[in-house]
Amino acid sequence: MAFRLVWLLAFFLWTPIAAADSLYTGQVTVASQSEQDTAAGLSTALTQVLARLSGDNAVLNRSGVAKAIAQPNRYVQQYQFAQGTDSGQQSRLTLVAQFDHAAIDRLLSDLGLARTDTGADTATAAAPVTDTRPQTFRVWVSGINSALDYARAVGALGRNDLVRSVQVEAARNDGVQLRVEVNGPLQRLLDSLNSGPVRVLNAAPPVEGVDALLGVSQ
Repeated sequence: MAFRLVWLLAFFLWTPIAAADSLYTGQVTVASQSEQDTAAGLSTALTQVLARLSGDNAVLNRSGVAKAIAQPNRYVQQYQFAQGTDSGQQSRLTLVAQFDHAAIDRLLSDLGLARTDTGADTATAAAPVTDTRPQTFRVWVSGINSALDYARAVGALGRNDLVRSVQVEAARNDGVQLRVEVNGPLQRLLDSLNSGPVRVLNAAPPVEGVDALLGVSQ
């Protein structure tokens, strides 16, 4: 593996991850854990969250946003550093920050930014609504070679409107087993993964206890 399993399991302390929580989470590569780099990383993570929730990638151009971005500690709930490696086997330090829902919603309101459901997948919106009862499935996600891969995979599932929660159950080599609670049947979720970092490898694998095999696009 490109990163140590010991570190990976420590990173899993962030799970289970609710779909709503992932919308308020930002992640950014930082040079170190120094106060200056941490502050800059939190500001960037906050920018990501505001852009995601408002649907405006040019959010920094809005009046008052720059002032809020300069004070990320007013909105952050918790943050953690994750050590991994990139594709070139170079060490990479990632800051993952979870921001307070209520504080962010108030900030959006104060800034005149309307909250949009940017976490919804367009394919999901187009799918016919049939059975929406909560159901639990186990999926295996391969291609997890770094902290960024893990964050992309779990984040993509967490942001999906059909997903209620995501919980890591096991990690081995370059893959993780996830317990996913979904509103509706599994196929409806798999159909919604046509675009994005997570792809369907096998919708009905002959593996006991695993309902689908997924992979992370590189």
